[in-house]
Amino acid sequence: MPTEAGIPVQAEDSIDFEFALRVLEAALLAAAEPLAMAELRRLFDEQLDADLIRRLLETLRERWNDRGAELAQLSTGWRFRTRAEYQPYLDRLREQKPPKYSRAVLETLAIIAYRQPVTRGDIEDIRGVAVSPNVLKTLESRGWVDVVGHRDTPGRPGLYATTRRFLDELGLRSLTELPPLAEIEKVMDLVDTATQTAPAAAAE
Repeated sequence: MPTEAGIPVQAEDSIDFEFALRVLEAALLAAAEPLAMAELRRLFDEQLDADLIRRLLETLRERWNDRGAELAQLSTGWRFRTRAEYQPYLDRLREQKPPKYSRAVLETLAIIAYRQPVTRGDIEDIRGVAVSPNVLKTLESRGWVDVVGHRDTPGRPGLYATTRRFLDELGLRSLTELPPLAEIEKVMDLVDTATQTAPAAAAE
């Protein structure tokens, strides 16, 4: 079969669809982080446009429908992940249990996620209590929140917002997919059991 830049072709300007699927599958299975569209196109020397790559990804996702892992589109790209219903079994292989975050950490994260961007003062006004610096440090160390700017008021307090990593670890593409506020603690518990990232110690 003739090739073009390493990709088998069936006819002029027509790639071997199955071969391209296998390339994508191999790359996504090997990747430690989600792969963005630009990275996926580089697999084929950018011969394939974004629309065709999306068709390939959707086909690949359908083929994994009845398997223990799934192909998911997250905020930073595409990746394979374990289906939630099988995670309890995989947890039996883990030597360390995921940390439990304090209510202060979870409440602060929820406020930032649903009210962002917010200052520390905003968080304290909503919670009605002072926010320990360790709470924000815990969330920053985990990579879930970051300072994205400063409010134009005396002292120019930092404005906190959630990160793309936060969305990725929740399996979301955008903030519009956040669950109802009442479910945030349940969701964060699931993230703690599913993620392989070593988080910072919980703060009070």
